[in-house]
Amino acid sequence: QVQVVESGGGSVQAGGSLRLSCAASGRALTTLTMGWFRQAPGKERQFVTITRYGGGSTSYADSVKGRFTISRDNAKNTVYLQMNSLKPEDTGVYYCAARVGPAGVGAASYNYWGQGTQVTVSS
Repeated sequence: QVQVVESGGGSVQAGGSLRLSCAASGRALTTLTMGWFRQAPGKERQFVTITRYGGGSTSYADSVKGRFTISRDNAKNTVYLQMNSLKPEDTGVYYCAARVGPAGVGAASYNYWGQGTQVTVSS
């Protein structure tokens, strides 16, 4: 059984930065594909970024490319999401998700989810 716990959300003005953390337990991080998703009020959960199991290759949604960076610390079994140049449209609940082995960018690919952390960006 894998558990993931997010932390680091908060409120920031447009142009600011936040770093989210996702601590995984139950499996070594190198065996997990880890994804970040977000959900704004009244909208569907959308893909933000993933780091794949093994080598840790990454993919990003077009809307966050160049502003967000996902990284992993295998020794701490933790994934980070550094968010820079935040915009009001980045507001939402950010979820960390995990799957053992390969996974895609769709939320349905993941079977372990955190409780979510709120990110609010004001203009």
